Amino acid sequence: MQSEELDIEALKRDPEFLKNLKLLEEEMREKESIARGYQLLDAKLVIGAAQDDINEIFTFIVDKAFDNLAQILSEKRKFDMSDPEQWATSRAIYEHAIQRYSENDLKGAKEIFLTLHHLITQSELSDAMMVHAAALMAGHDFDSFIENIADVNDSDIDPNDPLAFFITSFSQPSDILLQLFHKEVQEGREMLAKL
Repeated sequence: MQSEELDIEALKRDPEFLKNLKLLEEEMREKESIARGYQLLDAKLVIGAAQDDINEIFTFIVDKAFDNLAQILSEKRKFDMSDPEQWATSRAIYEHAIQRYSENDLKGAKEIFLTLHHLITQSELSDAMMVHAAALMAGHDFDSFIENIADVNDSDIDPNDPLAFFITSFSQPSDILLQLFHKEVQEGREMLAKL
């Protein structure tokens, strides 16, 4: 453990590493890249950067993600999950929805989960977003969702799997949960049909 801390301390003073962080931040801003923003955020978290730096990057990610979402909606497109930038956009929007859910903003979280369900073409992820929305609509608060519906096991997370940042595993298979939440799924689909 101590050698790990020494490595991080050395990294903070490594001129090459610091130069690369600066270049990554410049690229993030010039290209307005959420994917680069997440790379920068991860690196800053590892070295224990100041909370203001972390907040600034996270704000950039969320603001840009909602700009991208507005453009996708206005152009009546869907997310291309094979595009790293669109994948990062959907991740940022999902993380924002989870934050809203955890803060008990149920209306906002539901709308975002339904929007993601509608815009994500990857079926496992799209179904997972409907499970989130339906559980919320059925009266599960965030803690109940995490404890009773989501199957969140940190040891199973593969950081190289793009789906790892989304809750896609549940206490029961998605198709069974969608049947159990049939009424809420219907209500969600009716809401989406009005868009």
